[in-house]
Amino acid sequence: MSETTRQDHDNRHGHNDDRAPLAGISRRRLLGTAGAAGATGLALGAVGGAGAYAASRPAPATALTTVGTDSVPFHGAHQPGITTPLHARGHLIAFDLAPGAGRKEAAALLRRWSATARTLMAGEPAAGGGAGTAEADGGHDTGIALDAGPSSLTVTFGFGRTFFDRTGLAARRPAALDPLPAFSSDHLDAGRSNGDLWIQIGSNDALVAFHALRALQKDAGEAARVRWQMNGFNRTPGATAHPMTSRNLMGQIDGTGNPKQSDPDFDRRIFVPATPAAGTPSWMAGGSYAVVRRIRMLLDDWEKLSLTKQEQVIGRRKSDGAPLTGGTETTDPDLDRLGPDGKPVIPGNAHARISTPEANGGAAMLRRPFSFHDGIGPDGTPDAGLLFVCWQADPLKGFVPVQRKLDRGDALSAFIRHEASGLFAVPGGAREGEYVGQRLLES
Repeated sequence: MSETTRQDHDNRHGHNDDRAPLAGISRRRLLGTAGAAGATGLALGAVGGAGAYAASRPAPATALTTVGTDSVPFHGAHQPGITTPLHARGHLIAFDLAPGAGRKEAAALLRRWSATARTLMAGEPAAGGGAGTAEADGGHDTGIALDAGPSSLTVTFGFGRTFFDRTGLAARRPAALDPLPAFSSDHLDAGRSNGDLWIQIGSNDALVAFHALRALQKDAGEAARVRWQMNGFNRTPGATAHPMTSRNLMGQIDGTGNPKQSDPDFDRRIFVPATPAAGTPSWMAGGSYAVVRRIRMLLDDWEKLSLTKQEQVIGRRKSDGAPLTGGTETTDPDLDRLGPDGKPVIPGNAHARISTPEANGGAAMLRRPFSFHDGIGPDGTPDAGLLFVCWQADPLKGFVPVQRKLDRGDALSAFIRHEASGLFAVPGGAREGEYVGQRLLES
């Protein structure tokens, strides 16, 4: 390897020695050095979406200049991007298998995708090139995220109901993938719903996230075609003075009621057990089910409400997220407390009241959403809202009962519109040497 080639290689991978000038230090190396020198800043905690729909557990305090150096393992009992703290930037993308593509092509595609995800999550350049692309004979990285670290990148893969028919695996489709019931508040666009395959990409750097999106789309080659894609964002780590729950596009602090990993029943509620129950195939062990909804917020209507009315719709104070019955953000709401007028302090149709697990037989789901803004519509209103993603061991015990109750009388329903929907089986994490979905596709 020549000196020039060696130095270029070292710069790309964050290495340096006495032969390399300071200007040759990669951004990834420089960020790590600055963080070690004591640069200050704090990472945000949970980030939220509409009402009680959005949450995340607080992230540890992190120096702003180390954001790029953080990485998440690809291999593990569960796929990354489920319990990972919310990212500043995200992409959701669904694919349909190409006509004529079946189980063999799907297995090769998941093998390529897993290899690319593992590489990019480690902060390394993409190998490049899906089957049938110009880069298939060796490929090259696009350079979009050149010199950046992994920036907590995660890539998560899931299978839609139709995937099993198109690969001849209908007998191995989980019962939990039965279609979601229709809800009266739905205004669903079929072209932006469902799909054979689904990918969730998250990162704390927008270029790193887009780089992964582009690499995975190229990897699809001739095997699969994009059905729909959605882009989202959350608060950037380090943007607040201390870790805290964020505000959604309605200005509400929310996300407080998410299940916590420290809860004794967390795994039971969110992940399929190692020995799945009847109706759940063994390949789903350690997996979860993702419900994806594009929820548009009718912000012009919402912002016409007085502060008092907004708080009554949600059931929480706008200033600090505390329930209307008092306390702090994490205080349990007193659903039985009456005001001087004899009426419940938290109205009967308040979103916080209707969506609480206590009012839904203990139904719980891990909400991990992104906000979105896709410009101004023809009517002059913002096309903005929530890319709602929730995780549960069984959607019939998580999302469905809560949404049914919300559909019957949630005060927030007048200010939101469900425009797209999908349900995906997300298998457990890949072991070392495996690709995601291998236990389904090669068994």
